[in-house]
Amino acid sequence: MKVKTKSKSQEIIFKDGKPKAIILDIEEYQEMLERLEDTEDLKTLEKMRKRPLRFRRFEEFLLEVSGPPF
Repeated sequence: MKVKTKSKSQEIIFKDGKPKAIILDIEEYQEMLERLEDTEDLKTLEKMRKRPLRFRRFEEFLLEVSGPPF
């Protein structure tokens, strides 16, 4: 196994001459996760905007989110 330094905060792990893994700085990893979550949120928002706007009573919303009370 060979380790090649790509930059100060990343290292690529090679096995049999092919990249197999990467070591990232934890802050960079967390930033990537946040960007991924933002992208997923934007996709969800885009889907929601395509549906017609529908108003409902607050009680109906609570039932939908939490289910019927016991």
